[in-house]
This record gives sequence, structure tokens and C-alpha cells, in this order.
Amino acid sequence: MSVAFTKEDSAETAAETVLPDRVISPHPNLVTKTGLKALEGQLQLAREACEAAGAIEDVNERRRASAGPLRDMRYFAERVRTAQVMPDPPTNAVVAFGNLVTFRRDDGRTQRLRIVGEDEANPARGSMSYVSPVARALMGRAVGDFVGLADREIEIVDIS
Repeated sequence: MSVAFTKEDSAETAAETVLPDRVISPHPNLVTKTGLKALEGQLQLAREACEAAGAIEDVNERRRASAGPLRDMRYFAERVRTAQVMPDPPTNAVVAFGNLVTFRRDDGRTQRLRIVGEDEANPARGSMSYVSPVARALMGRAVGDFVGLADREIEIVDIS
């Protein structure tokens, strides 16, 4: 029987299914309690997806289906391992990790964002990473302080 009619694994096929690792931030992996739970949940989802992919009979399909979940498992396992759960801010006198900060932009718009870890940040849902330029500029500041960002200015209106 000709090799052309057999299904064999090839180095090419294997290389197609190995995804590069997700980039891990060089910053400390600070998280809120909720953020750690979310990371653990994502790790569990990746494990479940990997198990489901392992049940696929065709080896090439199994490799393709497990490539993403395996990469996610490596990423989330590392993020859970290195997570540093930050305590709730002791005071609302100055902006710190975990605070919900309300600020007014120089164009009059008001925004409220919670300062959280990198993996849990989602500006559209009201949270920003503690390493973002805005969060770094706000940290340690108090209500009434004006903070310069590039060519703009924001005023801290509330800290909770």
C-alpha cells in the first residue's frame, strides 16, 4: 500500500498545532480576591477544554483542538502560581490598588474605574490595570488633586 493513502502524523502537522505561549507581564502579578478566583476559573475552563480535546479520536484533530487550551493552561497556571492577593485598601484617603476612583477629565467627562490586576482589567466594564498610565498617575493622590496625563489633566472627584 502506498504511503499516500495512509494517515500519518508529520512534523508539519505537529508544528501547526503548537501555539506560542501567551506573553507574561514582567510586572508583579497583583490581584484582588475576585481576580484570583477569575484566574482559577479560567484555569479550570482550560483544563476542561483540554480534557474534551483529548477525547477526539483523530490525532491531528486532537492536536488542533488541544493547542489553545494547552497554551491557556500554561498561562493561567503560571498566573495563579504567581498571584499576589492584595488586601482591600486600608483607607480611602489616597488612591491605592483596589480603590474605585471617580475622576473628571478636562473635557468635563466623568469616569469611575477600579484599579485592579492586569488580567482582571477591563476598562469597558469599569476597571483598569494598576500598571496603566492613568492608574500610575492616580496612585497616592487624594480627592481634589489634579493629575497631568500627557497634554491633559484630570481631577480626582471621589475614592471609594
